[in-house]
Amino acid sequence: METELLTTTRAFRRRLDLTRPVERQELLDCLDIAVHAPSGTNRQPWRFLVLTDPSVKQAVAEYYRKGFAANLSGRTPRPDQLRDLDSGRYLAEHLPEVPALVLVCVPGRPPESPVRLASFYGSVYPMVWNLLLALHSRGLGATLTTAHLAFEREVAGLLGIPFDEVTQVALLPVAHLRPGAPAPGPRIAAAEVTRWNRWDGA
Repeated sequence: METELLTTTRAFRRRLDLTRPVERQELLDCLDIAVHAPSGTNRQPWRFLVLTDPSVKQAVAEYYRKGFAANLSGRTPRPDQLRDLDSGRYLAEHLPEVPALVLVCVPGRPPESPVRLASFYGSVYPMVWNLLLALHSRGLGATLTTAHLAFEREVAGLLGIPFDEVTQVALLPVAHLRPGAPAPGPRIAAAEVTRWNRWDGA
């Protein structure tokens, strides 16, 4: 069961059920599991802002769409990327319809030191993965998105987040999943991307 959950938790976009509400307690139960993730010196830096108000979601979605479009501007995707890009475009177009948007934040601003920067984000992303697993285990789904961060300051102003004191690190659109058999996504075998002892070794 654990292996199936780990290998079938995907970046859910098209399978999100946009018609079925997500109960507050259901989401809190998943967040309660998520916060058991490890963090540097156990500081548990995560903070959550859950967006369910249609007008607020619509306003955030406008920045998300602009950020998504800016990210694609001037890029020529490879053929193997087209499906994922179409899926991302679908989400950008339907983001306001997703029942709940979970905005994950961290107190403070990203440090300049590479070591501290790694710890800054590394202390919150394991929690995000825990949340994705908890959601999927209950028939819910989400995906870790960052497109709106191109307009982080504007979104902060919109939502009353003190920009100089709090960093937004991810936006998760959460919904029940429409029916479908869980299946692992295509992945490169670990042996193909693993080296031993030296980067130029076998």
